[in-house]
Amino acid sequence: MLQAVHSDDLKLTRNQSLVLSVLQSSGQPLSAYSILDRLRDAGLRAPPQVYRALEKLMEAGRIHRLESMNAFVICCHSKHGQIHPRTTTFAICEACGKVNEFHDAKIEDALGRRAKGSGFKMRSTTIEVHGLCAECH
Repeated sequence: MLQAVHSDDLKLTRNQSLVLSVLQSSGQPLSAYSILDRLRDAGLRAPPQVYRALEKLMEAGRIHRLESMNAFVICCHSKHGQIHPRTTTFAICEACGKVNEFHDAKIEDALGRRAKGSGFKMRSTTIEVHGLCAECH
């Protein structure tokens, strides 16, 4: 049975803790339905339970949604209590599915300047780069 993750910086509900635990132990992006399948024995039976937990975890900056995969991953910053930058980049391996989250101040600054120059107020940016990781190429 899965153990609920306890966080000092964020009060998690039981369902949020269980969803976070599944994502932490997975090491791979998971869809909401994959998460639900892994949590049926823990009492989660309906998709809305998982979707509500995922939404709150994203709002809290604990996880990210990978749009191109319709899947969720742990935020690398949530592991270390770091402040999350506005621009997040994901390198996604098309062979093994490994996802590497990274941040680059130059990319963030360039995007910010471009947005500001066109009068756009940028809230956040997610970039997904697909290819092959070092182990797979």
